[in-house]
Amino acid sequence: MANYERLEMWQHADRLAHAVHDLPASWPLEEKYGLISQARRAGFSVAANICEGSSRKGRKEFRHFLDISMGSLSELTYALQFARKRGWAAQGPWAAIEELRRERSITLWFLYKAVRGSEPA
Repeated sequence: MANYERLEMWQHADRLAHAVHDLPASWPLEEKYGLISQARRAGFSVAANICEGSSRKGRKEFRHFLDISMGSLSELTYALQFARKRGWAAQGPWAAIEELRRERSITLWFLYKAVRGSEPA
């Protein structure tokens, strides 16, 4: 098992990426290469950057990739909000993915703070 797979945050981010990938099935087909693709890439990027950062040599580099991961999570947040306001996401699936996203946002912030440790921000 790779080191990143042991990180609880990565496991949750992986679940989020899969959930985001499945959600856009109800979105308009003309968004396939637009918002659907963007949301899927952002969801994937959250987990991928945790994976990449954990393989780096030090805390500072890992923190950099966690920064990118947090940015991707913010991008995903807006994509989901936009789709919801357009009426593309049914309440049930949207609520479930929103809960996953919200929890990951909190957990990712705590991981970032732990990796930062006593280093200057």
